[in-house]
Amino acid sequence: MKPLLATEGAALLELRRRLREEMAAHDGAISFARFMARALYEPGLGYYERDRGVVGKAGDFYTSVSVGPLFGELLACQFATWLESLPDFQNPAARFQLVEAGAHDGTLARDLLTALAQQRPELGARIDYRIIEPSPIRQAWQRTTLAAWGTQVHWCAAVAEVGEIRGVILSNELLDALPVHRLGWDAVQRRWFEWGVEPSGEQFGWVRGALVTPGVPLPELPAELLAVLPDGFTTEVCPAATDWWRRAAAQLTAGWLFTADYGLEAAEFFLPHRTNGTVRAYSGHRLVADVLADPGAQDLTAHVNFTALQEAGVAAGLATVARRSQRRFLTDVFTVTQGAGSGFPTWDAPRVRQFQTLTHPEHLGRAFSVLAQRRGGPALQ
Repeated sequence: MKPLLATEGAALLELRRRLREEMAAHDGAISFARFMARALYEPGLGYYERDRGVVGKAGDFYTSVSVGPLFGELLACQFATWLESLPDFQNPAARFQLVEAGAHDGTLARDLLTALAQQRPELGARIDYRIIEPSPIRQAWQRTTLAAWGTQVHWCAAVAEVGEIRGVILSNELLDALPVHRLGWDAVQRRWFEWGVEPSGEQFGWVRGALVTPGVPLPELPAELLAVLPDGFTTEVCPAATDWWRRAAAQLTAGWLFTADYGLEAAEFFLPHRTNGTVRAYSGHRLVADVLADPGAQDLTAHVNFTALQEAGVAAGLATVARRSQRRFLTDVFTVTQGAGSGFPTWDAPRVRQFQTLTHPEHLGRAFSVLAQRRGGPALQ
């Protein structure tokens, strides 16, 4: 773990104190979802609140954005192709929106806007970029990064505030960081229980609860699988992710809902090697064994249930247009960049290296998946 400054140490101590205080007020334990939410997002104290440099070589983990601007350039190429297919694109007065959630310090927004200005300048001038950001701290980072774009960028605190969207709503590595509930299987009682978090010395530990938080959806599994599921088998559910996807879909008048993230199909959460679920902690680019250690000082993440997202989108009236690995998705976009009139920059050595990192199975190509759904237009066949 990276050495902490005195002020950082004080912040972590205060976060622990608040967590213990909340646990004491709830019979000694809280859900892991609540623990994760406060550890990552507690105003002024959480992991994503204290240091904009947690991403990249000097931070705790890499993202596709931290590899370099190519990820944004490729997305800009794909988004431009999508937007140019809308019926009202030929109307020069029509404007379109790119709405990003989970923008961190604004780097992806900058890369997208820069690429659109270079590849499709006429379209770029017709884009209103909106960032969904509830944190004043992160919003300040983003305003600094995007100062050159002036009034073309707007901020709001929640997806419900963005208004009607004709364009693309996007996120990159947002949904894996939304709070998850950890559920365990009681093979004797044949029912699910919820793992809670309680104080354990100076740190925190797991406690096996009797009840599941009201409103949390339970896994729906075949009786044959439940009959052989080992006692204590643990998995996660993330109603926050499906709720977010559903709310975003509701704002989409015409266009696409897009995410790139770690994720699995629903059935893959119950493979034999996932008896402890998919929750992970990272610090200094290393996996940390104890996900409850040092809240606020390490990243917490869990795999996204892409089946649940896709079903939520379809229920909201969206059609699925892409559900594939990031490697395949970006390779398809690469093909588009080779076409006449794409406006894509020259594939120089830095871009080639970035592309290899983004798509190689031993780097980011296998770990990440893409889901894109559209309001209007055909679904995947």
